[in-house]
Amino acid sequence: MPNIRPLPEDLQEIARTQLNEDPKRIDNDLQHIKDWLSKQPHLTARMDDQFLIAFLRGCKYSLERTKEKLDFYYTIRSTLGEYFNNRDPMRPEIQKILDLGVMLPLPKPDENGRKVLLMRVGIYDPSELKIVDLFKLNYMLMDYMLMKDDRLVTAGVVTVLDLSGVSLGHAAQMTPTVVKQSMKCTQDGYPIRPKAINYIHTPSTFEAIFNLFKSFAKDKLKNRFFVHGEDMDSLFKNVPQRIFPKEYGGEAGPIDELATYWKKEIEDFKDWFLDDEKYKSNESKRPGKPKTYEELFGVEGSFRQLSVD
Repeated sequence: MPNIRPLPEDLQEIARTQLNEDPKRIDNDLQHIKDWLSKQPHLTARMDDQFLIAFLRGCKYSLERTKEKLDFYYTIRSTLGEYFNNRDPMRPEIQKILDLGVMLPLPKPDENGRKVLLMRVGIYDPSELKIVDLFKLNYMLMDYMLMKDDRLVTAGVVTVLDLSGVSLGHAAQMTPTVVKQSMKCTQDGYPIRPKAINYIHTPSTFEAIFNLFKSFAKDKLKNRFFVHGEDMDSLFKNVPQRIFPKEYGGEAGPIDELATYWKKEIEDFKDWFLDDEKYKSNESKRPGKPKTYEELFGVEGSFRQLSVD
């Protein structure tokens, strides 16, 4: 029997009707992926059932798509080390972002059972924190949820980006390089199902950054961007107000309590993050042509340095 959490009833139905999940086939599919991984000389990969089933579900049980996504997931860990190395939650910059509550998965799902993430990206000081560290924590949170929260890969995820406080300093960090890296990582490397990305309190600098994100989004995702500006009623038609924190008129408790909760969850996952650094691709051992940073992200080395240093 596979060692996986049983899905709650609402997610079982979604997995069966939308993701092609057949409980009688899970064991064979997991074994197929494990056998394939063990034959890839360039991959050092996790073999635990809970991790692998997230990829099967996120790829609707297409074995070929699951293999492609797993391969890319491990390739970005080697080619984008600045996002995926040194993921100790106790590092000062990670602690600072956790204390601020920049990224808050909300406790209750929406009416379609989807996970809702509230991202308050304008509340950090861009002269103190690098965008790389924000994305590092973002992927830490996604890995945590791959392991612990089945809604993300079954019902999908709805993101609410609150851009209150976003300044030119924040905008300057969102270079084309960074946007391309983040969009490729999220779309090609993670088995999540993004259902909607909602923007609220958009500043005057928003349009340029928004167009940049759109330019790197796949067509399906482009149709799932919703810009509400200051119109909170418009947002609450898409995402029910009751699931938001108290500061947004919702019932999820105050933001500082949510931030404290998520800080502890990520800290308690520290051993997993530290152990996880050994899982990656070794491109020198890849059969055929190794994948390079330039090939994947299409940016010259000197330009790349600008966004990382």
